[in-house]
Amino acid sequence: MTGAPTAEDLIAHYALEPIPREGGLFRRTWAGPERPDGRPAGTAIVALLTARPGDFSALHRLPGDEIWHFYLGDPLDLLLLAPDGSARTAVLGPDVLGGQHVQFTVPAGTWMGGRVAAGGAWSFFGCTMAPGFTYGDYEHGDAAVLTARYPAAADRIVALCRA
Repeated sequence: MTGAPTAEDLIAHYALEPIPREGGLFRRTWAGPERPDGRPAGTAIVALLTARPGDFSALHRLPGDEIWHFYLGDPLDLLLLAPDGSARTAVLGPDVLGGQHVQFTVPAGTWMGGRVAAGGAWSFFGCTMAPGFTYGDYEHGDAAVLTARYPAAADRIVALCRA
């Protein structure tokens, strides 16, 4: 293959599979050694979201920091709902001098959800955690609960929630 990869190229190359509940496609690329508590020391994934209807990272939160890394494609809008009640959007993308991030840390306990930025087709990114991710840590967002807590972001919250 020559030139830039397509989303389909990346799906095939990494054998990406659906992310349970959250949405998008992913592959775990690394898990560190098991700690005494049974958790991996760290984990890393690659993931892909497209602009297709219903393809987004649903709002969720984790008990530890999660570092997001932008790799290829179009920018990714990441909605962040902080424990203090504030809401903001961070943009992962290649235009670092224009305010986008190639690496962004979501603090522990922050609700996060993302989608390909308007006008884009797909985003290829990664996430890293230490200690590592376990499915027991994943807390799925509820639109009614989150819109009551963050009313100024209600439209964005509803667009990033799944039943």
